[in-house]
Amino acid sequence: MKKILSVLLLIIVAAAVIFGGKILWKKFFTEKMITVHSSQPVIKTNLCKFIEATGTVEPEELVNVGAQIGGMVIRFGPDTDGKPIDYGSKVKAGGILAQIDDSLYLAERDIAKANCEQGEAAIASAEASLKETEAQLALAKAEWERTVHLFGHGAATKSEKDNATSTYEKAKASLALYKAKLLQAKAQLSASKATLAKAERNLGYCVITSPVDGVIIDRRVNIGQTVNASMNAPSLFLIAKDLRKMQVWVSVNEADVGVIRPGQKAEFTVDAFPNRIFKGTVKKIRLNATMSQNVVTYVVEIDTDNADGTLLPYLTANVKFILEERNQVTAAPNAAFRYAPVGNKKVPALEKGQRLLWVKEKNSPVLRPVAVRTGLNDGTRTELLSGDIKPGEMVVTGSRVISERELKGKKKNASMGSNSTNPFLPQMPKRTNRSKKK
Repeated sequence: MKKILSVLLLIIVAAAVIFGGKILWKKFFTEKMITVHSSQPVIKTNLCKFIEATGTVEPEELVNVGAQIGGMVIRFGPDTDGKPIDYGSKVKAGGILAQIDDSLYLAERDIAKANCEQGEAAIASAEASLKETEAQLALAKAEWERTVHLFGHGAATKSEKDNATSTYEKAKASLALYKAKLLQAKAQLSASKATLAKAERNLGYCVITSPVDGVIIDRRVNIGQTVNASMNAPSLFLIAKDLRKMQVWVSVNEADVGVIRPGQKAEFTVDAFPNRIFKGTVKKIRLNATMSQNVVTYVVEIDTDNADGTLLPYLTANVKFILEERNQVTAAPNAAFRYAPVGNKKVPALEKGQRLLWVKEKNSPVLRPVAVRTGLNDGTRTELLSGDIKPGEMVVTGSRVISERELKGKKKNASMGSNSTNPFLPQMPKRTNRSKKK
């Protein structure tokens, strides 16, 4: 019996030692875990809702200047500075851009002039012959009338009458013939004049002039190169009429094009000037959609001012179409609306359209729930329309559990600030104060 009591006593003592040891271990050796909340302030700011797309900067009006005849380019005309036409040259309307070899067209014009002179001579000859035939007709008519009169009185024979009649009829036929020849000569002269006009026009086409004031964007021909206009008019120069006004052609996805309207504000940046924001206005939406890899896009034209000449043609533009704007509104970070506390937190009942924020009070671990109504969301912050919350208050955006020792280490590092040094970095030598010995 005594042996059994000794065993029981031993078991009880061992259990007490183990239980006490666990208590002491938790108290002195187990780290205490603390919940740390990350937060951001509610601020007054400007919010903007937008759609992003990519486009290309284009001149507002481009003129493609081609050649209407074929031939070899023998020279370029001067620009406004007196230099030969080249990329970026400024030109005036009517100014010479290029000269095509005109020797062949000069010969064609001279042949056409000679044909016109020959036609005029043919007309003069036909008119002279016509007048002569008219005189012969008048004489033959008078002779015929006299012979007929004499034949009626028996003073002329029938043979004389027949001869007079035949001469008279021949004269009338000759008159009709020379009238036809005169008409033919006039028609040939008209054709020769048309050929001359065509030859002179082709000769004029040898000098290619600028139809507008502008800047040469592209020169697609060199001196000595032969252009052929037999099938299609070749493009020689591309002229931007006015680089002070530019457009941005933006490809917009079909899912976004429904919220874009003419007159809508837009802003864009270009890689060449990353620190500058350019403003623009939507001009129109082109209806000829394109499909690429089963994605339908529409081209939207944006007008923008380029009075200072900063923008260059064909720069890539990163465009934002402004859908809504709010200036100086109270806004909270979007991450705060995604935070939900862990544990038995008392959550207030929310009305329809309300959302919940948790406010971190100063110098207190207690979180205060606030029901708010929201407005515009720009993807980073959301407008607060109502709710017991003011700018400057901190809203919780997340939390994590860390040990008390880790928290103390962070506080210690924060208090040391910039005075903490890395032992692995080389140390700068200390300066010594060199003073002159007296």
